[in-house]
Amino acid sequence: MIEFGITLRPDRPPERIVELMRMAEAQNFSYGWLFDSHVLWMDPYPLLTLMAVNTTCLRLGTCVTNPGTRDPSVTASTFATLQAISGGRMIMGIGRGDSSLRVMGKQPVSLAVMENAIQEIRTLVSGEATHLNEQAIQLKWARSRLPIFVAAYGPKALRLAGRVGDGVVLQCADPHLIKWSLNFVREGCEEAGRDWSQFHIMCATAGYVSDDLEYARSQVRWFPALVSNHVIELLSRYPATDLPAELTSYVRQRLGYDYQEHCQVGASHAEFVTDEVVDRFCVIGTAEQCRQRIRELAAIGVNEFNLYLMAEEQERLLEIYGREIIPEFCNVQVRPRT
Repeated sequence: MIEFGITLRPDRPPERIVELMRMAEAQNFSYGWLFDSHVLWMDPYPLLTLMAVNTTCLRLGTCVTNPGTRDPSVTASTFATLQAISGGRMIMGIGRGDSSLRVMGKQPVSLAVMENAIQEIRTLVSGEATHLNEQAIQLKWARSRLPIFVAAYGPKALRLAGRVGDGVVLQCADPHLIKWSLNFVREGCEEAGRDWSQFHIMCATAGYVSDDLEYARSQVRWFPALVSNHVIELLSRYPATDLPAELTSYVRQRLGYDYQEHCQVGASHAEFVTDEVVDRFCVIGTAEQCRQRIRELAAIGVNEFNLYLMAEEQERLLEIYGREIIPEFCNVQVRPRT
């Protein structure tokens, strides 16, 4: 079945983050995520600890961490500890790193570094031995299984997600682009001999429920601007003809990006994003319009809709989702991936 998650930016008082996560759980959300960008915002791991002890069934994790700012052994030890605290409710979302590295003048890590880190973290969390820097290490006290979801955009990263991840994080709500992405994810999954039907597909995006489309767009325009960072990098690595025009063409008008306004409603660097792009990348409109887009996503195999809750009136949005959107999907089966 398709399930629902929320992602928060950890820049508010810890008690407020706990309050929103508890409310999300009460409204039948299944996942609670935090961004990991330790310079811009608070460190997510102490907050995840608070979230774990103040919720009962919400599955929790990073959306997403990266191996460039945290040694894999540290990440593994942290998640193994959180698994013990939460009763096994943790999930690690991981990517190559964007804001967390770029604000320090560094570049995202390579796909090879990320793949190695995923394998090392998975092994260490399970309590098995591995080698780091030619040194055998083992978390002998750890006995957990940690689901790992990989954030990806380009064909190589998408195949890697299918090959080594338990799920994929797709930051876009355009069904056409998600279908394009899933072709590569499935290739990687089947190449590794894994069960595609059990693979987790997350659609992560900004959303707002309102019949005032102009205002709704103002609340989420920051999101396609965030995605543009990844599109710019893709265009430096792939010929434009290898990528969908629906993903790449809108960045031609981009003038720059200010990470000090990262994920902020009203960010000045988002002014180049057109209404058409906002409507494709985000989920906005009346409750019925939002339900219809989520139906389309479920029909192509998405089994988690992750709402980036950066807009105003967070409580109202959680209540509307809990009352008018989530109940429709409680018994809706995701289309089998054949």
